[in-house]
Amino acid sequence: MAPSMEIPERVRPANDNGYFEQLTKAVFQAGFSWSVIRQKWPHFVTAFDNFDVDTVAAYDAPETERLLADAGIVRNGRKIQATIDNARVIQGLRQQHGSFAGYLRSMDGWAYEKRRDALTRQFGGLGRTSCFVFLWCVDEDVPNWEER
Repeated sequence: MAPSMEIPERVRPANDNGYFEQLTKAVFQAGFSWSVIRQKWPHFVTAFDNFDVDTVAAYDAPETERLLADAGIVRNGRKIQATIDNARVIQGLRQQHGSFAGYLRSMDGWAYEKRRDALTRQFGGLGRTSCFVFLWCVDEDVPNWEER
């Protein structure tokens, strides 16, 4: 990664909720200071019900309003809605592939650009850089930062 950026930790999530959490973190880090997101992250975990995919996918207007009023997280309405929508996307991928990890494995052998494009088309708030960060953080193969 670029020398001026702090390199995030790489982890292999244990389940779909772990992948969902890392995806959400990548979405919220985009355009914000990573240190701010890192400081607020424990509250994000609580606010988003431990990133339980099924719970967040069922959020409706009252939960959205609760999150928009929660000073413990970044109150960006587009990113909050993307998080809810992304939980629903994960539910669909889980039905097709058994798990989010199974979905990622279905892309094994694809060029990085093809994987990136597939992910950024499906997930709200995920751009080229945040997709790289997400894949890096979940210990997937990614090119060197300069090559992306």
